[in-house]
Amino acid sequence: MAIVSGPLSIEGLTAVVERDARASGEGCGAVCAFVGVVRATHQGRPVRYLEYEAYEPLALRALARIDVEIAAEWPAGHVAIHHRVGRLAIGEASVAIAAASAHRAEAFQICRYAIERVKQIVPVWKHEFFEDGEAWVEGTLADPDDAGARQLARDRACA
Repeated sequence: MAIVSGPLSIEGLTAVVERDARASGEGCGAVCAFVGVVRATHQGRPVRYLEYEAYEPLALRALARIDVEIAAEWPAGHVAIHHRVGRLAIGEASVAIAAASAHRAEAFQICRYAIERVKQIVPVWKHEFFEDGEAWVEGTLADPDDAGARQLARDRACA
């Protein structure tokens, strides 16, 4: 789990979770990856670039919490999450998640749950710069202890 200022690489994350899954339980039958990238438009407005900010100590605690939640829900699963901060150009990765488990359904569920929870509880803020202005995108809103928010993330992950 990390907050980083440089480019993200999914290959390193997938190698870590695959290694961890091979060393435990049934081993590794599936690795699933998600990479969120900067879009060229938002709500019809051309985007020039984005800037992400984070309160790193709290963001790392929230990422660790997501790891604990995943371990409780999917005991044989493994996850790694990196979120980038700083200025990002169109097409650059802002978040990378890798999940591994013995079975593909669980790997997909873990990966989806992880991004849902990142969006809910990790204190990372996005500042969008458009051709005609700029705007902050509202950040995390859910209380990390909100069972309803956790259930919503799980429902989306397991749909």
